[in-house]
Amino acid sequence: MGSMLAIGLMSGTSRDGIDAALIRTDGEGETESLEFHAMPYEEGFRISLAEACQRAMAMESPGFEPLIAAVTEELTELHVQAVADLLGRSGLMAEEVDVIGFHGHTVAHRPDRRWTWQIGDGAALAGAFGITVVGDLRSADVAAGGQGAPLLPVYHRALAHDLAKPVAILNLGGVANITFIGADGALVAFDTGMASGLIDNWMQAEGNLPFDEGGLVAASGQVNEAVLDAMLDNRWFDAPPPKSIDREDFTLDPVRGLSLADGAATLTAFTAQSVARGLRLLPQRPKAIFVAGGGRHNGTLMRMLEEATGIAVSSGDDLGWNGDSVEAEGFAYMAVRRLHGLPISFPGTTGAPAPMTGGVIFAPH
Repeated sequence: MGSMLAIGLMSGTSRDGIDAALIRTDGEGETESLEFHAMPYEEGFRISLAEACQRAMAMESPGFEPLIAAVTEELTELHVQAVADLLGRSGLMAEEVDVIGFHGHTVAHRPDRRWTWQIGDGAALAGAFGITVVGDLRSADVAAGGQGAPLLPVYHRALAHDLAKPVAILNLGGVANITFIGADGALVAFDTGMASGLIDNWMQAEGNLPFDEGGLVAASGQVNEAVLDAMLDNRWFDAPPPKSIDREDFTLDPVRGLSLADGAATLTAFTAQSVARGLRLLPQRPKAIFVAGGGRHNGTLMRMLEEATGIAVSSGDDLGWNGDSVEAEGFAYMAVRRLHGLPISFPGTTGAPAPMTGGVIFAPH
């Protein structure tokens, strides 16, 4: 099968903006990163998006809700802008691009109820550029009994084809997920817990800051071991994979009353210890852990991860990856696989009953 030019779009659980990546891929072994653009959300939209997520989590099933509908429309317009900016950076015309992988934004993830909800208008995005769009990539997996997450492992495997195995790829967005790649290429993947989501919430609520830049606030604090132990006393961490969570599944309640620095330190340790617990669920101990996502910029978190796991933890950038663009690139890669009829989720990654392709194709009119 021939290679395609594909754009991938990701609005992740960190709710900080849109990542847009352009790659050339055949959906299998060929992957070439060509361009990347990160477009931050303005504060007003971030607040609206967070409220939409809270409302969606309170609903019994996806349906019409005025705020969510308004946020969906604005989110789609922002994605159109992100694609236009990416095309401008690349020097390409829209007609040269074969497909867009459009994740949208997850406002609620309820695999226990057989549904997951990613907002964003794929048809409108396709119409804006005359490019075929693949969207709604998680729903088919969840409807079949899978977790619908994580979906990136199939792309992680393509990126890691030259690495010594077994190896683990850790994605640190708002939520953390890990991909284990065995010597035979077998995949095991699952969410390990929170990544930056709670830390960001804490900094915004208590420090009037968007996030703990570099982990400097956490580095100045002390981990409250009693609070940490209470947070880790959750049967979810010991549940076998496949498993996934929503960002709203954990709250700041346990750390309320701590100082800004001690709360940041405790929440950062919570992420690191959650990953360490997740390693116990893997079939083998990985030789190394390579990290993608915004959390890799948090030096305190990276240090705590290495201490908690006892394994060398490195940024994927050390391998020549752009750790900020990996997730967006993955959705471009999955869009090409969808067009080729190749699976994007597997029993070992989401718990799907069989390897499944996924995604709805929106053809431009």
